[in-house]
Amino acid sequence: MERKAFMNDMVRTELEDAVGVENVSVALSDRMTYGVDYFWIGRMWADRGQTPPMPDWIVRPGSSQEVSKVLKIANYYKIPVNIWGGGSGSQGGALPMAGGIMLDMKRMNHLIEIDEVSRVITAEAGMIFQQLEWYANEKGYSCQHIPSCLTCGTIGGALGHRGIGIMSTKYGKIDDQCVSMEVVLPNGDIINTLPVPKHAAGPDLNQIFIGSEGTLGVITKATFKLFEQPESRKHRAFLFPDMHSGLMAGRDLMQKVKPSILRFFDEAETVSIIKKILGFEKKGCFMNVTLEGLEKVVDIEMDIVTGICTKWGAQDLGSEYGEKWYQNRITFFYPGHIMDIPQMFGTMDTVARFDKIEEIYWAMKHAIEDNFPGVRFIAHCSHWYEWGTMIYDRFIMDHPPEDPEEAIRLHNQIWNAGVRAAMEHGGVINDHHGIGLKLSRLMKEQYGPAMQVLEGLKKSLDPNGIMNPYKLGL
Repeated sequence: MERKAFMNDMVRTELEDAVGVENVSVALSDRMTYGVDYFWIGRMWADRGQTPPMPDWIVRPGSSQEVSKVLKIANYYKIPVNIWGGGSGSQGGALPMAGGIMLDMKRMNHLIEIDEVSRVITAEAGMIFQQLEWYANEKGYSCQHIPSCLTCGTIGGALGHRGIGIMSTKYGKIDDQCVSMEVVLPNGDIINTLPVPKHAAGPDLNQIFIGSEGTLGVITKATFKLFEQPESRKHRAFLFPDMHSGLMAGRDLMQKVKPSILRFFDEAETVSIIKKILGFEKKGCFMNVTLEGLEKVVDIEMDIVTGICTKWGAQDLGSEYGEKWYQNRITFFYPGHIMDIPQMFGTMDTVARFDKIEEIYWAMKHAIEDNFPGVRFIAHCSHWYEWGTMIYDRFIMDHPPEDPEEAIRLHNQIWNAGVRAAMEHGGVINDHHGIGLKLSRLMKEQYGPAMQVLEGLKKSLDPNGIMNPYKLGL
């Protein structure tokens, strides 16, 4: 049912009554701001003078109860609801493609509790994750969620797209680190998942909402594990002759030790980004390994790491380059070091088991570089599991088409070719950046008949389909 203009004023009045007049905006300048996140297409629209997708109302709730009121209003009028954390997402997951309400969560940024007995910390989901880490640091702990968007991404954003930090190989992804959550369902009900994540009381509700990208509800609070700061942290760099030897060494490492950081770069990235940031000039595939914990344990584990890498033909580069990599762990993503407009670029972020990962790497590289002149493919493996690893694979085009429509078509064609090559060879569509708008069209191809499970959850929890439409294939 189409809303008439005067109804927009009525809705605005109700929203102002729910969260306060000062916390609702319909200003054009504000609305345009929420049409651009870190998604390449959104940024390209702005760069080429296009009008981005805009919400009709920007609403800044200050509590779970206010979020509940807003969702009840949205359900009554069947208005789309989009959720905004820090706007640092690269998949267009927060963009208001159907207009409606933009729920900016950053007023909900309060620390609730630090439980040093249980070693957990609880905060509202609008808090920037760096602030949560600072609160943990003050007590001598760390959350060990250190992503490149640490200083600009929120707790809710990290949970919403199942994010990951550079220490994940030892400490896990955000879904491993989260203990419990408070969620406002689309109908306005406020629920809490069970206070512990490991139990036999049915499925873990955390895992229904983590990674749901705002399509099933609004995460408003969360509790995370705390880790003691390590007594020792040591780095070592290696140079492998090829992709195969480095991947196999990484597989063997994961069976013997748990590095906090294990990053392995293909030759193309070694001679570009690693050279640019670290000043490393040799040909081959660069690997950085970081171990941390009790010093005597770290020393033993480093001997094991060195032995495994030597077995697979690596040159031991010592600690200097590894330490320099760690010092620049976020610098890699700062302006001047990362790809940027006017380039066209994307991170395809594929994950697979060890028996498929090398095959996937070459399939994606050929699918992109053989079919799209002027596009280059670089990659590294940055997050590892006992069963496999992920490829942080990027395509870069220095001189994309000037016409916005032509640029979008080419951008989507490159994504289709690369991601489908990964899926055809046993890869999964994404490891940690999420799906958003960018990959939504490929979800049904990834899941096949299993997609009905996600669609059933969506239909049951959000029968009016108001929550973050056109995202996650829902």
